[in-house]
Amino acid sequence: MKKIVSLIIPLLLILSLSGVLFGCTQYHAQGAGSGAVLGGITGALLDRKNPWRGGVIGAAIGGATGATLTDISLRASREAAATGRPVVYRTEDGRGVYRAEPVGYNAQTRCHKVHERVWEKNQMVKDNIREVCKGERLEGTY
Repeated sequence: MKKIVSLIIPLLLILSLSGVLFGCTQYHAQGAGSGAVLGGITGALLDRKNPWRGGVIGAAIGGATGATLTDISLRASREAAATGRPVVYRTEDGRGVYRAEPVGYNAQTRCHKVHERVWEKNQMVKDNIREVCKGERLEGTY
């Protein structure tokens, strides 16, 4: 019973902090939050002698990974929307592939729709459509 409690408490702490910090923020923070939660849970479960240490290390690694993957996704979808052509990123070993294809434009909202797909080891792990919108800057500059 004591082991279960020592595993659950760090997990709940990591989940609650990540939800508060990253729940309603920009895409990078959401990616970092999701990665931190998954990394923290994994780290706490793997480090049986000290789940706190495993949770913190896993959350740090997962947060950095999640933010990086989100950055790649945002960059590619914006590039595909701006050029009107598909964009493909591959890992060096070729096991991971990210592809973004423009599928449409709404002139009224000034948003492009981009079809995103991600493959890992020749299996599709993500398939969604993202809207990329052009914003207007309304503040004055000097």
